[in-house]
Amino acid sequence: MDNSIDLNELSKRESESVEWKENGDDPDVAKSIVKTISAFTNDLANTGGGYVVCGAKEIKDEYGFPKVVYQGLSANKLAEIEGRVIAMCRDYVSPSIMPKVVPVDNPYHPATKILVFLIHATREAHTFRDGEKNCHYVRANRQTIEARNGLLRELLEKKNVIIPFDQEIHEDTTIADIDLPFYRDQISAMGQYSSDMQPEDFLSDTDQIAAFIPPLMGRLSLDQVLRPKNFTLLMFGKRKSIARYFTNAHTVLSVYPGKDRGESFAERHELAGPIIQQALDAMKILNLQCSTIYDKNSDTSNQKKYSERAIQEAVVNAIVHRDYRIHRPNRITVFSDRIEIESVGALHWGVDQDMFIRGNSGPKWRNQAFACVFNKLSLSQA
Repeated sequence: MDNSIDLNELSKRESESVEWKENGDDPDVAKSIVKTISAFTNDLANTGGGYVVCGAKEIKDEYGFPKVVYQGLSANKLAEIEGRVIAMCRDYVSPSIMPKVVPVDNPYHPATKILVFLIHATREAHTFRDGEKNCHYVRANRQTIEARNGLLRELLEKKNVIIPFDQEIHEDTTIADIDLPFYRDQISAMGQYSSDMQPEDFLSDTDQIAAFIPPLMGRLSLDQVLRPKNFTLLMFGKRKSIARYFTNAHTVLSVYPGKDRGESFAERHELAGPIIQQALDAMKILNLQCSTIYDKNSDTSNQKKYSERAIQEAVVNAIVHRDYRIHRPNRITVFSDRIEIESVGALHWGVDQDMFIRGNSGPKWRNQAFACVFNKLSLSQA
């Protein structure tokens, strides 16, 4: 982030990374500024940090568009706000924060200045504590909000405070929960057989199938028993073990003859077991929907109704990047004019919803180990 401050440039930025404050001498306002500062350091939105601008406020112009008005701050006000906010960043935030403070000339009122707090993202998860409660703040939908439930977990995973779900050791399972014949078939498909390494050799807490795939097993400190990680169990586990430990980690595929669910009959498939097999079974059924359409009135024949590659990519993404902590199956529904594929959970925290809708969002992994295994099996793109 550039330390030079251009107010005109800031006014053009997405408000995801800029917060405008008319003042900041009131303790409650100062507290809200510090909450926003801690949210920028936590940087769940991947903006690299942000700016809190005091002495300016955002309003709507006569056409309803955002407009910034610069009232400015006197020298005394500026010093008071700076001192109060810096003290709160030290006393109310853990680990404490020291934002860069930049006074900027007010282009509309030379006797006043605009106070800008420049905040860089850090590698730590910062907690705001004011004596009433301790909580983490993040930026979401251009607002500073308290991170709770799944949002809090995503923040802590990002900051490496807790282990990501897919790489957690499943404490209730052992190697006996792995479907060894299925596991050997998948290791063979990855090309991992060699004279030096047999499939069973990878069922360890040290050896890796590939560079970006973590060891399949781990040991808990209490008993040191070798146990599968969550991604190992979901990828290669026995059908009954997956059903027992991951309720609803399956896919429901329904085929309706018409354009809605009002039909009296529907073909229904419950795809269970290892998620690799779920993806293969789903694609096998859906490929029947990619039938060739012959149009006697057209010069072009042998047109595919759906692209098999597109169907495969959509199915794999839905299965790999779903949130497996939510006890609800993925759903794939086929109608006469479309296929709907639901992946359980919200958008990844690193994906901007507006950019996603416009088709401009870059790829993000929710379950990196899942994605790497599917890539090695040539079931998904890199």
